[in-house]
Amino acid sequence: MSPKDVIILSPEILGGTPVFKGTDVPVKTLFETLRDNRTLEDYLQRFPAVDRRSVNSVLHQLLARFA
Repeated sequence: MSPKDVIILSPEILGGTPVFKGTDVPVKTLFETLRDNRTLEDYLQRFPAVDRRSVNSVLHQLLARFA
């Protein structure tokens, strides 16, 4: 999956903030959760509209940029 399959930027959704496709959940909430030393499971429970596959895709793409 590419980022465009998982993330959408639209002025109509939260003013263009990147969100997980099909939701109004900002991608930054994933990184804030991890920054706060909370687990991926915590994140998925807190934001059930976001699926694990989408989260894994975002993390994989980010890590690939630094490999």
